[in-house]
Amino acid sequence: MALPQTFITVTRRPPDVEDYIDMMRRYRSWIIGPMFAGLVISTVIAFLWKDTFLSRATMRITPQQVSEKLVPAEFSTQMTQRLNAMEQEILSRTMLEGLITSPALNLYQRERNDRPMEDIVQDMRNHDIVIQPIQMAQSAGGGAADGRMVSTAFSITFTYPDRYKAQAVVTALVTKFTEQNVQVQRDQAHTTTQFLDDELRAKKDALDKIDDQITKFKIENQGKLPEEFNSNSAMLSNSQLSLSSLGSELQREMDLKSTYETNLQSAISQLTYYQDNADDFVAGNNGQMSVQNQQLVSVSNQLMSAEQTLAGMQKHLGAKNYQVVSLQSEIDVLRERKAQLEKEQAQKDANVQQPDAPKKVPNKSAQNAILNTKAQIEAYKTQIAEANDNIKRVQGLQDNTKKNIALYEQRIQAGPLNERQWTVLQREHGLAQDAYDTTMKRVQSAETSANLEEHKAGENLEVLDPASDPQQPIYPHRAEWAAIGTGLGLLLGVVLAGGKEMKNTSLKNLKDVRAYTNLPVLSSIPLLENALLVRRKRRLFWLAWTSAFIFGTMAVLASMYYYYFGQK
Repeated sequence: MALPQTFITVTRRPPDVEDYIDMMRRYRSWIIGPMFAGLVISTVIAFLWKDTFLSRATMRITPQQVSEKLVPAEFSTQMTQRLNAMEQEILSRTMLEGLITSPALNLYQRERNDRPMEDIVQDMRNHDIVIQPIQMAQSAGGGAADGRMVSTAFSITFTYPDRYKAQAVVTALVTKFTEQNVQVQRDQAHTTTQFLDDELRAKKDALDKIDDQITKFKIENQGKLPEEFNSNSAMLSNSQLSLSSLGSELQREMDLKSTYETNLQSAISQLTYYQDNADDFVAGNNGQMSVQNQQLVSVSNQLMSAEQTLAGMQKHLGAKNYQVVSLQSEIDVLRERKAQLEKEQAQKDANVQQPDAPKKVPNKSAQNAILNTKAQIEAYKTQIAEANDNIKRVQGLQDNTKKNIALYEQRIQAGPLNERQWTVLQREHGLAQDAYDTTMKRVQSAETSANLEEHKAGENLEVLDPASDPQQPIYPHRAEWAAIGTGLGLLLGVVLAGGKEMKNTSLKNLKDVRAYTNLPVLSSIPLLENALLVRRKRRLFWLAWTSAFIFGTMAVLASMYYYYFGQK
């Protein structure tokens, strides 16, 4: 029965430079082999990988040729925004599929046999076509006064194994951008103008509707508008003054009528008196005739007429009126004259003898007085009729004036009631008018901007650099690939050598013996091997390395031959 073994774990001693050199010498095949394999594999892959060419074109955004102070741009979208929309349109599936299947290009022939068109279009959009802005510093007079970087240009690149097709695709994309920009500008100008025309028509209809409402309100409330308050107040004051004046005029006309009526009654009384004394009685005395004093009769008639006129004037004008006082003075004179004539007539009558027999004879003075009195009566009647007409006229004017006063008072009272509705209509009209004027200015500005676009004087796209003809592929970089493959192989070899060293726990030199046994070493005996076996191992080693080198070299040469002579 074997005794159980006891294992002791010993920590490895830290290696030095000689140890690392020994490791590299022991495991040189593990290091050089992967490194050579990485070189061969990376070189073969690099030469078998198809060249990819990149064609580039540059387009820039040219600013508006006419100053915006003179002709402001009406279109709200800027060129950068339009570029985003155009890019989405140009890179759409329909556009790209048309480019791929066009007879002049016929792109991705091999891929189209193995993959669906959607995947090819997606790869073309995401990987092969690149559209990116170019940051350019603006001058002090440009768009960025602070000298910051702004994008005024953009590049269009396309990568493809065929450099001529790459250039053709970029040229086609540049053409599509130019055409699309012209179409977008035309459509935008047309759409903007059409939209603003519709807006202007709608604003005009709204303004006409408000105007109709205002006209209808003015017709229904004619004279009652708040803005007519001052004129209504003035007309009311004028009407009240006119009514007062008409009242005074009516009173004057009524006074004149009363005076004319009094004079008419006085004339009628005189006419009766004259008619009663139309004949005189003459008495004979020794053949002598005595005639009644006609002067006394005339004065009596004048006095009677004046007293009647005075009574009427005192009634209407008052006792202190200057006309009443003047007439009173005339009556006093007539009375004195009549008293004097009566006294003279009494003296004559005392000296005249009694007549034998009175004789009736016509009184010519009385006859004339009768005719004059009748003429006065007709004149008074005419004056009374005229006074009546004037009174009716003034009364009619008073009625009309009162109606006007009532109308103006009604308008003034109705003014505050209509003020709110009138204010609302005026405010709506002002807003509608402002909206119409603003839209009209926009329409005019849009027409000017459309004309500017037609003359190519607005913001536009310009080809700065046409599509380039690539002479050298952008990848693969074969020297870099070979270096990277060699480096990765070397790294792999070092890792494998390190792994082998970690697994090998044997004592490799005298340092290991001293470190792990703690015994003095008196001498060392070299490893004794069979010479035949040693030679055999060496021949196998060199055969393996020679075969690997030849095979790797042939693979590299074959890939290079395929690259230079085998591709169509």
